[in-house]
Amino acid sequence: MLGPISVNIASLNLALLTPMAVLAFGAIALICIDLFVKNLSKSFFVIFTLLFILLDFTVLIGINGPSRGFFDVLLVDGMSVLAQGVILISSVLFIITALSNKPFKEFKKAEYYTLFMFMIIGFQFMVATDNLILIFLGLETASLSLYTLIALHNRNKAFEAAIKYFTMGALAAGFFAMASLILYALTGSIELSVISKVLIARNFAPGVFVLAGVVFMLIALGFKLSIVPTHTWTPDVYEGSSAPLAGYMSVVPKIAGLVVAIRFFDIFLSSQIVWVQNILIFLAVITMTLANITALVQEDVKRMLAFSSIAHAGFVLTAIMVGGTQANSAIFLYWILFMFTNIGAFTMLWIARHKRNLWDTRYQHPFAKFSGMAKVSPMMATIFGIFMFTLAGMPPFSVFWGKLYLISSVVDSGHTVLAVIMVTNSAIAIYYYMKLIVYMFMKDPITEDGNIYEANSSTPIKVIVGITLFFTVTAAVFVQPILSFVTQMIQSSGY
Repeated sequence: MLGPISVNIASLNLALLTPMAVLAFGAIALICIDLFVKNLSKSFFVIFTLLFILLDFTVLIGINGPSRGFFDVLLVDGMSVLAQGVILISSVLFIITALSNKPFKEFKKAEYYTLFMFMIIGFQFMVATDNLILIFLGLETASLSLYTLIALHNRNKAFEAAIKYFTMGALAAGFFAMASLILYALTGSIELSVISKVLIARNFAPGVFVLAGVVFMLIALGFKLSIVPTHTWTPDVYEGSSAPLAGYMSVVPKIAGLVVAIRFFDIFLSSQIVWVQNILIFLAVITMTLANITALVQEDVKRMLAFSSIAHAGFVLTAIMVGGTQANSAIFLYWILFMFTNIGAFTMLWIARHKRNLWDTRYQHPFAKFSGMAKVSPMMATIFGIFMFTLAGMPPFSVFWGKLYLISSVVDSGHTVLAVIMVTNSAIAIYYYMKLIVYMFMKDPITEDGNIYEANSSTPIKVIVGITLFFTVTAAVFVQPILSFVTQMIQSSGY
């Protein structure tokens, strides 16, 4: 007979669970409050959610790492803290956009904010572990919440987007489970650190099963990162979602996927497994190139930004292939700078949101909608133009510095041809970003009422635009301190 199991509470290091526990408590408390107190205002929900996200962030920065906890399932290192920081900052910027001028029913429901907090928890668990089961649980917790958040927008396109996302997400979950099964069968472990040691000791044999595990994991992570050919859901889901949620999806799920990808592929790249490098190079090139070319022919600004986010993911995939401290630091620098600009750009679309399609029978934000915008709403056009210049990688704005460091890491690794392809794709991207600039500044206005471009605006949303614009324009001042901090955190993680 087995004797009693003794667990040392101190060894569990439960403090590592505190950030997620805080937010879980907030989510449950909010739904309970809503049960007993009727007719709570949207402002209450937003402030309550914001308070717990900020409390989560405060607890997070007080945790000392790297360390493991909860039966060694949790891993809180520098990379984990960085990723959670990006997730929480993005969440703060997003949730405030619920305080819009136009009434949308989902923002009046406590369930919306509860699901949002559980989604954050899922993403935090994804980046705070190297255990495949916990990654899977975090992925599904976040994904199921996100599907529902999309559907709560209560439009036909939102329902369609939620169903498409759910279907593709279920398929990706199956591939992730299969990859985990293969890796467990090969190594007898579901922890990436142990899997790495066993595979290295066996010289990555048997090769056919290792290849199968890598391919299945690539498909699963490719879905989250919108890597070709698993990107097909992205434009339709972004189009059906509210603009702020689309902007959020372009940043947060991808940073969670990037962390998992870095941890997983480091097993092979640190051992210089050439065929894994070649697969990643091929996927990176085809993703950024196909996405940029497809973005050229889009008629809707939101769909154009969706393909833009796919291209940015392909751009970052090159640094995952390179590996090492410099490349991994460049990834986080790039994504932090991209976060502010992209959320700002999607928020601008949210400000110009109407319940009815005023310009096109299908699209909410066709390019023609912004014709002559500079003449009737010059401030809005200028701000939107700055975001477009930034996403195109124009100096001295934020994304330029991210691209510069990312390309530098690729050049320093000896992949000069790949760097040339990245620069070429950046040049292609300029064309479709400038297309919107041409419409705003060089076309005749389609309306004399400039207020139509601020129909959904409110003071809180203007504050969000101001914050994102400030970091976009003044990024040159912050780049070096951010890079130094990021590098220090990545080095502490052993990457």
